[in-house]
Order: sequence, then C-alpha cells, then structure tokens
Amino acid sequence: MSSSHDYIKDKRNANIKIYINGYFYPRNKASISVFDSGFLLGDGVWSGIRLHNQKLLFIKEHLKRLNDDAKQIGLKIHLSKKELEKAIYKTTKINKMKSDVHIRLVVSRGIKSTPYQDPAFTIGNPTIVIIPEYKKPQEKTYKQGIKLTTVRTIRGPENVQDPKLNSLSKLNCILACIEAKNKKFDEALMKDPNGNIATCNSTHFFYIKDKKVYTSTGKYCVRGITRQNVINICKKNKIPVYEKNFKLRDVLTADEAFVTGTFANIIPVNQINNKKFKLEKDSLTIKIRDHYLNLINQ
Repeated sequence: MSSSHDYIKDKRNANIKIYINGYFYPRNKASISVFDSGFLLGDGVWSGIRLHNQKLLFIKEHLKRLNDDAKQIGLKIHLSKKELEKAIYKTTKINKMKSDVHIRLVVSRGIKSTPYQDPAFTIGNPTIVIIPEYKKPQEKTYKQGIKLTTVRTIRGPENVQDPKLNSLSKLNCILACIEAKNKKFDEALMKDPNGNIATCNSTHFFYIKDKKVYTSTGKYCVRGITRQNVINICKKNKIPVYEKNFKLRDVLTADEAFVTGTFANIIPVNQINNKKFKLEKDSLTIKIRDHYLNLINQ
C-alpha cells in the first residue's frame, strides 16, 4: 500500500535538534511533561509547514490559521506570529536545513497542575514544539497514485468538535485511517453528517468531471492551505472549480481525482472503492500540479 505521506528515509533525521519552549534538544532527548495538556487531552493546535529552497512555504497563511484555531479554543499563544516564524527559521538554521524539510509546529495549552480538562488548571504558558525533519515524498506515489475508500467514521458537526480546527485531537481521523487500512486502502474518504463527501483523513479531496474541478464546501474539513492554493490556481488559469456538496455517486462518475496536502502537494487517486482511474500523463491533475510547482518555485 502507498500513502500520501510516504517519504524517502533520511539518516540525518536521527540527529535533528528539536525546539521546545525556546530551547533545543537532540531527537532522543526531546520530551515534554506527562502533565502537558497535549499529552493528557489532545488539547492544542498544530500546523505542518514545508521548507523549500530555504523558504517556509505560505508561512503567513499557516501561522494565521494556527492563531485563528487557537483563538477558537480559547488558547492564547504568548509568542507573536513574527516570533513564531523567527523560531521556525532558527530551528532550520541550527539544523543546517535548506530544502525538502517538513516541519511540525505544535502548540498545546501547557502544563496541568493535575490531570483534568478545565483550562483553569493550566500552569504557565502554552507548550511550543517545532519538529523539523528531512522528508522528501516518494516519486512513485505521484506516478502510481493512491487508493481511497469510504468509511463509517464521519467528520462531525461543528457543535461536537469543529472539523475546521486543526487540533491535536485527531481521534476520528485516526479511526477513519484504521478503517481504510483494514480494508487494504491507503486513505479514508470521509463523509459529513449529511452524507456528502467532506475530506480524507489526512488530505483534502478533489475530483474532476468534464474538465471541471470539484471539492467540498469546506464546512467539514480543516482550512487547508494547499487546498486553497489549488482553488486559486484553478481560478487564475480559468479552470472551472466548484466548492459544493456532492455524494459518493457523483465521485464515482468522475474522470479524475486527487488529494492535496502540505507534505506532498497534489497526489493523483488511482482508485475509490471499486472504481479505478487511469493516470494519464496529460491529465488535468498533472497540469494543476505543474501550476502548483511553478508557484512554489517562484
């Protein structure tokens, strides 16, 4: 099986230095307290960021989303967006990293005085962790594509746990992933509470029919940075693109499908349930990916 997050293993990752609250630690010594809100409760937010040609791609968009999500859960990050960006660049500089790096920025609510969910039991500032790794996607993933399957686990409604938030609490996505793997597929295609296709467990979903591009309304998925870039690319290049509700039956009549994410940008889909897709070299999916690669290499 393939994965949208398959990467080329790099020995340098064994010696990376990880940022924790302003200090740097070797990978094998980087740790947080068992009383941390992230560990105890999955209480926090995060973002995945790419370092490409010494540039943090779309860093302002990532940090805005991180702060917006933090505000939604009443978490006040004590560092400004500018200070966070500086800390990320410092982390890559200390590790002598220049490109093909994936960074996980994690902000938890912080240390608890006792294992309990009430934010009032938090001691001190939020915990900030920056994990940089050399991660280059497997080229075969783009050529072979990935297999998706629909699952029972859905994206919940906003008044249960807002699915637009990129929170540390990812249990429903993990369960969807497990379902997909048990069915021998690479990733789960998840529905919303109304039975519409919403997103995948770790990427965003698009399909193409008659040279028109479709994706969900965005109401039940994380506010994807790459997803929005793809929508913008389509509009700029006069490729019809629609954010709308659609059912599985619509997807199964598609000509092409693809997923998006910060790590591997745009990956073709070769199968959804029993429906198989031909991966053509001149497909619209490939053309959109070429536009995206041009964007990040400007």
